[in-house]
Amino acid sequence: MENTALRNITVRPLAKDDLDAVVTIDAAIEGRSRRDYVERRLAAALREPGLHAQFAATDGAKLVGYVLARTLLGEFGRTQPGLRLEMVGVHADARGAGVGKKLLQALMAHAHKRGLADLHTSAAWNQHAMLRWFDAMGFTLAADRWLDCAVEGGAYRPGRDDAVGAPEGHGPGHEIDYGAPGDNDFEKLARDCADVQSMKPQDLQEITRIDRAITGRDRGEYIQAKLAEAMNDSAIRVSMTARLDGVIVGYLMARADIGDFGRTEPAAVIDTIGVDPEYANRGVGRAMLSQLFANLGALRVERVETITAPRDQALLGFLFDAGFVPSQRLAFTRAVSP
Repeated sequence: MENTALRNITVRPLAKDDLDAVVTIDAAIEGRSRRDYVERRLAAALREPGLHAQFAATDGAKLVGYVLARTLLGEFGRTQPGLRLEMVGVHADARGAGVGKKLLQALMAHAHKRGLADLHTSAAWNQHAMLRWFDAMGFTLAADRWLDCAVEGGAYRPGRDDAVGAPEGHGPGHEIDYGAPGDNDFEKLARDCADVQSMKPQDLQEITRIDRAITGRDRGEYIQAKLAEAMNDSAIRVSMTARLDGVIVGYLMARADIGDFGRTEPAAVIDTIGVDPEYANRGVGRAMLSQLFANLGALRVERVETITAPRDQALLGFLFDAGFVPSQRLAFTRAVSP
């Protein structure tokens, strides 16, 4: 039944002073506080307003709902910019009054104004209330596929899971970099293949060069934005580069956090991974994954996730070989309406 008690819902940009109200509503929904995550997201939006879209719904002076999103410039291999919906919440007293719809409309207007063609988001298959809302708001299942892998304390072993759903020819024991070493030797061999270091500002030119060689496009703006995020928010960024022969030959961009897409447990998300084509099949990608797992184990992050397009069979094969499996998370998309 529609809630008619609220008649003066207005939507405005989310402000720093809204932090407490957002945290309170989110905690009531999730059953736990995610204050640190919300605070970082608000700070990032104030620092880089062009990359974020955050709105509040109010009934008079009271905040009754919020939505947080950020611009997708090239994450997950995308070729066109879009908007990623990461958090949305409505106070229990305001549900049924169309607050969520008004927030989504504000987000769509923002995306349309900036020439963004679509909105992306995701949810676990058993988040039934959220799935019903996505359906009501016109979202559809996307073709993209979420994959994940347990960190297991940081020990990196390829093909440790059953890889159910992996493409034919990929799964446990199938190595694409160098034979099939035993579990006891693999982690050491992987890290010995390249010198893996944390990403630094001076790495931008070489990372952009490699990305251009892989994609055939200049995504300097995207690389620069991700590098800036790695430098400004090092508490959650775990990005790195790999060197051979004294030069950068690979990069991996990832973040570790609680909060994105309604997550309530620590998880890392790989946005981008790339290896210089001239150094393919030399274990560079595995070396970076091995170091990533070690870093995440130290941070007590339990799971690594990423999303891929079905057409990217080479990346899917690499990830399945590394022990990733189909996730319980579903991807959704919605076209931005004028």
